[in-house]
Amino acid sequence: MAWSVSAVSSLAQVSPLGIQVRLQPRGVVEEHLSSFSTANREREALIRKWLAETGCQGRNLSEQTIEPGLPPNVICVLPGETQLVIIVGAHTDHVDRGGGVVDNWTGAVLLPALLYSLRARPHHHTFVFIGFSAEERGLLGSRYYADHLTAAQRVQIDAMVNFDSLGLGPSEVWASHADKVLLDALDRVARTSKLPVTVMNPENGASADSESFARYKIPRITLHSVTEETWSILHSPLDQMAVIHLKDYYESYRLIAEYVAYLDEALKPRPAPGQ
Repeated sequence: MAWSVSAVSSLAQVSPLGIQVRLQPRGVVEEHLSSFSTANREREALIRKWLAETGCQGRNLSEQTIEPGLPPNVICVLPGETQLVIIVGAHTDHVDRGGGVVDNWTGAVLLPALLYSLRARPHHHTFVFIGFSAEERGLLGSRYYADHLTAAQRVQIDAMVNFDSLGLGPSEVWASHADKVLLDALDRVARTSKLPVTVMNPENGASADSESFARYKIPRITLHSVTEETWSILHSPLDQMAVIHLKDYYESYRLIAEYVAYLDEALKPRPAPGQ
């Protein structure tokens, strides 16, 4: 986050909202999390590799060059029944201090995990999973992606769901920088699934890749796990695997998996009365 200051088989789960979600085994998620690199280009390459292994192949998996010398954005498209889009994003880069495990390897690792979850069910929306480059250098990757969409493409985007710096505790949401419809949907999923999520609004210069989409009035939301007590871990030598609460992290994955699956249904256009 850019601030200024082993199971063997998958788990199929049906939420109280009737949304069936296949979860990547906890052992796989934790293995990917512990396989972090401190080199940004290697981090992007690992996410691309795991997306491919999870079934994102051919023209559906691509890279987007930002500028010379920077790792590219990695983009995976999961086609749906329509051209309406839900973007699922997290940045892959980190600052030089610490291992960048919390900020934001925890978010990047969930991209292939969520692809795994969503590939197992029919979906109305086309999902676009993006590992953004250079978030720590001023949201360069997400700004480039959003700026290079056409007006027609932007209109097709129903939501941008971003996650950044998970695993320090239970899920938090940046409510002051979230679309109300998306925020209400998250609240419903959390309450019915009995998964914790509370409001923590990082201000004072905080930014996240979701803000690159807010500039175009695209509905966005960012989930994280940072509190006032854990704020100092980010961008410090403390940002290492040892500070991750693995149970909380896996619960955040489950929450986000159920949430994006629910959004696919909740944001589906409804027929007009009488049709």
